[in-house]
Amino acid sequence: MDEGPVDTYPSSASEYEPPSTSPERRRTRSTALSDAKVGRETVTESDGDPERFADDVDESDDVTVKSYASGDSELSQDRPLYPRVGDPSDDEDGRQYDADHSEDHGAAVEQGDGASGAPTRPFRMHKFTLYETNARYWIAGADIRDTQFKLLRIDRTSPPGRLAVTEDEAVYDRQQMNDNLAAIDQGNKATGGLRLKYVFWGLLGFIRFTESYYMLLITKRQQVAIIGGHYVYQVEATDLVPLTTGSSSSFMRNRNAEEARFLGIFNNLDLSKSFYFSYSYNITRTLQQNIISQREALLEGKHPGAPDYNNVFVWNHHLLGPARRVLDHAYDWCIPIVHGFIDQAALDVFGRSIYITIIGRRSRFFAGARFLKRGINDLGYVANDVETEQIVSEMLTSSFHAPGPRLYSNPTWTSFVHHRGSIPLYWSQDNSGVTPKPDIDLNLQDPFYEPAALHFDHLFMRYGCPIYVLNLIKSRERTPRESKLLDAFKYCIDFLNQSLPDDKKIIYKAFDMSRASKTRGGDVIGNLETIADDIVARVGFFHNGDADLDEPHVQNGIARTNCIDCLDRTNAAQFVIGKQAFGRQLHALGVLGSSQVDYDTDAVNIFTHMFHDHGDTIAVQYGGSHLVNTMATYRKLNHWQSHSQNMVESFKRYYHNSFLDNQRQEAYNLFLGNYVWVAGQPMLWDLTTDYYLHHSDPRSWLKRERRDYYQWFTPEYLEPRQLPPAVHGRPEANGHELVDFDDYWLEFYRPTTLSSFLKLYTYRMNNTQRYLPDRPARDHKTFDFSPFKPRLEPHRQNSIDSPEKKPLRKGVTIVDPTDPPPNTPLEMQTPRPHIKFNDEPSSILRERMHRHPVPAAPATPDPADKAQMHLWSLNQFHTNSLNPSVTASETAEYSRYITHPLTLPLVTATTDIPSDTSLDYLSYLSRADDASDPEDFGVSDHDMREFEAFLAEREEVLTVLDEDGGKKRYKAYKQWLRGKSLFKQSKVDPEYLSGV
Repeated sequence: MDEGPVDTYPSSASEYEPPSTSPERRRTRSTALSDAKVGRETVTESDGDPERFADDVDESDDVTVKSYASGDSELSQDRPLYPRVGDPSDDEDGRQYDADHSEDHGAAVEQGDGASGAPTRPFRMHKFTLYETNARYWIAGADIRDTQFKLLRIDRTSPPGRLAVTEDEAVYDRQQMNDNLAAIDQGNKATGGLRLKYVFWGLLGFIRFTESYYMLLITKRQQVAIIGGHYVYQVEATDLVPLTTGSSSSFMRNRNAEEARFLGIFNNLDLSKSFYFSYSYNITRTLQQNIISQREALLEGKHPGAPDYNNVFVWNHHLLGPARRVLDHAYDWCIPIVHGFIDQAALDVFGRSIYITIIGRRSRFFAGARFLKRGINDLGYVANDVETEQIVSEMLTSSFHAPGPRLYSNPTWTSFVHHRGSIPLYWSQDNSGVTPKPDIDLNLQDPFYEPAALHFDHLFMRYGCPIYVLNLIKSRERTPRESKLLDAFKYCIDFLNQSLPDDKKIIYKAFDMSRASKTRGGDVIGNLETIADDIVARVGFFHNGDADLDEPHVQNGIARTNCIDCLDRTNAAQFVIGKQAFGRQLHALGVLGSSQVDYDTDAVNIFTHMFHDHGDTIAVQYGGSHLVNTMATYRKLNHWQSHSQNMVESFKRYYHNSFLDNQRQEAYNLFLGNYVWVAGQPMLWDLTTDYYLHHSDPRSWLKRERRDYYQWFTPEYLEPRQLPPAVHGRPEANGHELVDFDDYWLEFYRPTTLSSFLKLYTYRMNNTQRYLPDRPARDHKTFDFSPFKPRLEPHRQNSIDSPEKKPLRKGVTIVDPTDPPPNTPLEMQTPRPHIKFNDEPSSILRERMHRHPVPAAPATPDPADKAQMHLWSLNQFHTNSLNPSVTASETAEYSRYITHPLTLPLVTATTDIPSDTSLDYLSYLSRADDASDPEDFGVSDHDMREFEAFLAEREEVLTVLDEDGGKKRYKAYKQWLRGKSLFKQSKVDPEYLSGV
């Protein structure tokens, strides 16, 4: 096929130039563009040499087109995440857990701006359009204002295993882009022209199973949060497009059986749930890390380049691998996504808008289902590793910048981060049986705890020190199960603390939360509050600002919480820790005068609701069902109502763990790149275990450098984090504009774009107004609308935990009868007698002597409101019984009762009828006097004969004769004589019907 006309561009390169381009630059770009046209035509016919076309273009020019054919020789680069046994690819470094591998930034290299070499900011594209011809796919990317465009070409005729992508470095306006598309359409008229496939919102990368490559596209999105003026979206729908000629449907029909099975496994991972991305905000890192990195770049005079993504939480890292190899600016086209949970709500404090954001990031390392991924692997990654961040900010301004301007110094932003993860030891559970709680096996005893040392060193690198370990597993059991890990984990911490400095040691705290919740009088929340206060006091939280004007501080250290599953108990403990930090964050923002926030307030209720959703989402991702024990369980609220729901969730978790987790684990291994198909190697579904997919190849252990067993930590990671000083002055003074650093204005406010309230995310955001009652109270003028006021009024049905909780059941509260009723005024309460004891010491042989003064006569209380009787306490019933009262409605009801016409006197002293007698009563009496014939009462002759026969006496009363068999009252006895049981007779039986 002649592919020459496919790449036809307008002949004049000058019409692609922005107005600000100089003539010299325009001539240079024109020459480079003409060379690029030749290169595009020849690169497809080449042998996949990436340097062939690059040599034809001047390196100083900013219009470079890179084409890279990833052939069979490059297949080894697309290796699994962990080298597995039998993998022919060489393991360069054994995939040892260190900063170089765990923090693979994957950022694009900053490109020079022409000959000057000045760095340019990345071109952020927010909207993409996919076009197709018979030989190629064309992707047109547009910026947020839909005024500037870039073009990407993907070859569909490449042989299996080869990916050919061409990136056009030029930035076009709308007219230029239309000219390009028209030229491409004109050049392909003979084969059908250029066809619009659809509009999508992001490219997640490329993946290959056994044949051709696929590209994964985001076709539907939804806004879930806004941070610093940058929107965060949730993936709602995706589409997997094969890079082959012909229609996608025909390729799906003609693919081989192995390819079809790989596609089925890949589709088992539902990408429309709990996957998030952002075009301009780095959600893979915490707010503190983002602010510090931007401030450091400003102090060093560096222009912000591509985002520094945290590779631990980039779940499409495997799909981005081919894009990074074939594109110079992979992150201009491809979008990293995180897996976990993101939610945001607004807190209205008398006109002050406070945004609460909770972000849960799941690690892509050692990821999997509940019973299939336990403990730690030899690379230092733990199962169910989740980083939770809560951001509390006051929306006085939308961005991270303070007036002045002071870039990234807005003092209205705070955050707190904590961590959950499985116990970092070698342990597992066999769920092949039918036991809901299998036994725990400690598989391997490492005397030096090398994997745990790698894990804690990584925590030091990410969060600093101290690390506060909160272990919530059971300490006492009849049959040791969880308690096996209690002592082993304690020994691990003690060994690692031997090498750490005294002020940098790991803090370990064990608390049997399950036993405390089941013990009568056990205060689970009170104990957790004490622990949480100690944690937040030690690690602190992040508060942005300028040291000259504000009081900024950073968080040093992390609270690492775990139970056996890191689900129910861990989520409740993290909520209590987060609540303590939440109060301190509000205090730092000047919203509260103290750092304590009461339960059952609107602020804590909405925070509880968000954290409950966070725990539910993590539980579904790891365990297959929602939380079994929630905060209501540990606060002992609605405890009796939650038993049935807990049983349902426990059964769902057992069902998923027994029957569905293997399919989910295969999908994780395929999507994350833990398994990559290699010719001659076993298929994914033929593997008896995925152990070697998540552990390093033992053959590579001799090649990598062995870490010190005692000096296992990196001293640089123990240094405290510092917030760089704020940079004053306008960026225009240095030749830059604010949009070069942060284009929040264009993304949040969308100039020249028509919008409405219903489409505005901040208008639709969840807020505390949903917790306010529709009718506050009778005295609504004195109703306290503060979100920090406890709501325990009777009309608040949803005041306990969250707005989705069912209303409390009406009940009776048992109190001391001597206590006054809660609703009784103080002046009407019965005073207690004052008792004065003697000065003699008490003794078990001598009773305490005291005088009994005569109590004052109690005042008569006001009659209680019987309309609220269903809300009375036992004390109120007692008070009303001693002081009975009759209301006006009860008096009227009794008067009506005694004047009813059917109320007849038992003894009549005279035959005279009173004049005020009811007419109905007189009609009844006249009817009784005139009714001398039974027929007047409606009684037939047949019924009278039946009644007379019934009253007739017989000589043998107890004898049943044959003639009695036809009577209705003997039908059951007749059937019993025939052998029919009395308890098994039915009206549809033939014997019953014949006897009727």
